[in-house]
Amino acid sequence: MRVLGLETSCDDTGVAVFDTDCGLLAHKLYSQSQMHAEYGGVVPELASRDHIRKLLPLVREVLADAKVAPSDLDGVAYTMGPGLAGALLVGASIGRSLAYAWGIPAVGVHHMEGHLLAPMLESDAPAFPFLALLVSGGHTLLTDVRAVGDYHLLGESVDDAVGEAFDKTAKLLDLDYPGGPAIAAAAMHGTPGRFRFPRPMTDRPGLDFSFSGLKTAALTATQQNALDARTIGDIAYAFQEAAVDTLVIKCARALEQTGHTRLVIAGGVGANVLLRARLTEHCAKTNVHLYYPRPLFCTDNGAMIAYAGALRLRAGQEEGLAFGARARWSLMDLAVP
Repeated sequence: MRVLGLETSCDDTGVAVFDTDCGLLAHKLYSQSQMHAEYGGVVPELASRDHIRKLLPLVREVLADAKVAPSDLDGVAYTMGPGLAGALLVGASIGRSLAYAWGIPAVGVHHMEGHLLAPMLESDAPAFPFLALLVSGGHTLLTDVRAVGDYHLLGESVDDAVGEAFDKTAKLLDLDYPGGPAIAAAAMHGTPGRFRFPRPMTDRPGLDFSFSGLKTAALTATQQNALDARTIGDIAYAFQEAAVDTLVIKCARALEQTGHTRLVIAGGVGANVLLRARLTEHCAKTNVHLYYPRPLFCTDNGAMIAYAGALRLRAGQEEGLAFGARARWSLMDLAVP
């Protein structure tokens, strides 16, 4: 089965073609980060308009790169949620319209399911079941993944997602957007030990996360110190250390609780070098196999949507002629295809 995947949930326009026999045939990604950087975060209306401008040209480019004509496709998959409602509607309306015009089925894909399955695009793909940590600008959660569509939530953030905390802290430090790479770069010049921020909710049982207190600690540090280059680096260092420690502690706790020997890290924060190093160290000590998608597929992308859509289309799932978007959509509401 050959599927065109469209991703427009936030500020990345992603398009890909995936073949269940041959693998990923082509993919392209357009990031709006530079446009939103002026505002220090994503502006939903601007994101929607840019998806309208970029999506169809990217579809044409990807089909050409894959050497695939519309008549060669067996389905179209698009991100139906969760995400920004306007951005989602761009992908849903175009995806459903293309499928109707080409006479092929369409399926709406859950954005987080796409992330959880993104490591399946790699040659060293994990087998089910596994523990997954999904860390991005909009989500931070730990999930027991038993099969496609069989997800059991173990813990999630009760306030800010970790990626959102990175973005907001970067803004406090007058660093670039997106905040994750900017904080990581500044932290390379930081002094260990000058600041120590809390590791929220690690001193109590459970697998939920909280990052608002960590963000507040960073805010307090910026208010009590002159923000010269040294201080910015020191605060960035302390913030990254605290965020990464928190994620590693919770992953270790979840692995012990579930008994899983496979750990998947998905989402944009999964590209953080320190997080990868600390988890690699922990997993080596505990005989846990660690899996990541390649850095390009940690962020939002069309390849993961094409892959997840292909699995659901092959199982017979498809949308009717109506289309819609679900800005809020629990991963636990999904069914096994």
